[in-house]
Amino acid sequence: MSGPMAGALGFLAVLALIAVRIPVAVAMGVVGTIGYGIVNGWSTLGFVLGRAPYEAISPAGLSVLPLFIMMGVFSAHGGLSKSLYSFVASLIGHFRGGLALATVGACAIFGAVCGSAIATAATMGRVAMPEMRRAGYDDRLSSASVAAGGTLGVMIPPSILFVIYGLMTEQSIGKLLAAGVLPGILGTLLYMGAVSWSTARDPKLGPAGPRSDWAARIRAGRDVWQVVVLFGVVLGGMYFGWFSPTEAAAVGAFGAVVLAWAGGKLRRENAKEAIAETALTTGMIFTILIGAGIFNYFIDSTGLTDALVKAVGDLGHSRWMIMFLLMVMYIVLGALMDELAMMLLTVGPVFKLIVALGFDPIWFGVMFVTVCEIGMIVPPVGINLFVIQGVAGLPLQTIVRGIMPFVAADCIRMLILAMVPALATWLPGRMG
Repeated sequence: MSGPMAGALGFLAVLALIAVRIPVAVAMGVVGTIGYGIVNGWSTLGFVLGRAPYEAISPAGLSVLPLFIMMGVFSAHGGLSKSLYSFVASLIGHFRGGLALATVGACAIFGAVCGSAIATAATMGRVAMPEMRRAGYDDRLSSASVAAGGTLGVMIPPSILFVIYGLMTEQSIGKLLAAGVLPGILGTLLYMGAVSWSTARDPKLGPAGPRSDWAARIRAGRDVWQVVVLFGVVLGGMYFGWFSPTEAAAVGAFGAVVLAWAGGKLRRENAKEAIAETALTTGMIFTILIGAGIFNYFIDSTGLTDALVKAVGDLGHSRWMIMFLLMVMYIVLGALMDELAMMLLTVGPVFKLIVALGFDPIWFGVMFVTVCEIGMIVPPVGINLFVIQGVAGLPLQTIVRGIMPFVAADCIRMLILAMVPALATWLPGRMG
């Protein structure tokens, strides 16, 4: 059996193990270990098993992960999500579908201090779903707006996916985080457009609510300035060169703790829960990175990456046709597996291909994260669908019936990014 064929079979084996609910880290680690031993002999396997885990989690850049996770967790435990939702709802809740629009907007702002799509969807779902139900919103629109809005947490910085993509491809993490700002704003506006389109077709999906006066809006906005300051300091510090990404993450984590404490929402029980949640989430991600490190040793040794680049080049398609096929492949994969696992499995070989085709690596990172957002809300394995199902207690088919306008909005965003790459590259290009 040729090396590339062994590598391809390794990919299929990992997908099969994930399909039968084997944890992603275990699937990649086991397949990588056995595959490397078969292809390269068992005598050098001990060296790989000793080196790969260390290389996977030793880069200094990874220190931003637990810090950004801590920033989001403490912000959630500090009651920031409810304050955000109340403020945005006071501004636009009187429009048709206004509470769903407010949900998308609040998800976008909360994502700016969270960095996780799952955490954003779960946190905002607990706040927004009861309010929309009380206002008579159809469960299809309300659940879909939370599921889709939650995905903005991986585009708007700080984004865990951008951090890992940057480490895997040796791109500037600061520039990648800056690259997500304008596409994140575009995604927010398109999701709001999806809500407006849905309610225009069927006004009963989201009836208009009462208009808040300016006094009520000012009261609702008293706590929101905190997230604006926190986001501005973290991203602005990186953009203007005041902080490295790690320093910005540390400032953000410290700021989230201080703001939660100052707001009277951080008690001993909450602090313990937040620290435990930060540790568990960080441990999960690092374990997946270790499994991926072992698997990547195996894939590199098979020559699959070079064979893939050569095979695609021999097809004779234009580079944009190849990019289109890659995006279709990622939508299918995203519907079948976790987005972090998809990144760790595929970015290595695909990155060499897109560089060889002349695409900007920063722009491709934004396109990749966009297609990850689609994967998070596409059945059968769209993770945010299951998150909202658990939070709201709804049948999965109810959420799926409302999600398609948001999927269409994401596809439109990808088309716009392909036509106007500067949306992803302009801000990074202005950084030092």
